[in-house]
Amino acid sequence: MDRAIRITAGSVSATARLNDSKTAHAIWEALPFEAPGETWGDEVYFGIGVTAALESPREVVDAGDLGYWPPGRAFCIFFGPTPMSRGDEIRPASPVNVVGKVIGDARVFKKLSAGTRVRVERQ
Repeated sequence: MDRAIRITAGSVSATARLNDSKTAHAIWEALPFEAPGETWGDEVYFGIGVTAALESPREVVDAGDLGYWPPGRAFCIFFGPTPMSRGDEIRPASPVNVVGKVIGDARVFKKLSAGTRVRVERQ
């Protein structure tokens, strides 16, 4: 199943695809959602109210990965190093479930400032 989504925040917009994980399915079913985004290094995250357990958790992710962070019930957009990173790696605060990938350059989210409302919807 093709689960294309649109992520919009201020003047920034990107298309992404959710994967076939159980967590991604739960997120798909909860769409659309909107919340003020927080920034943590080169990561934007925000609570989405979806509850999911760890599922093939990853301690290091790739640029453009979309993650679900169970402790904060948060949706995460990774586009570069975070305060926890070692070197050029992208390391979340704690393991995340990778639920999808931004199509194109996820660094467009670097323009966002904390508090910008982020909307995620089916495309």
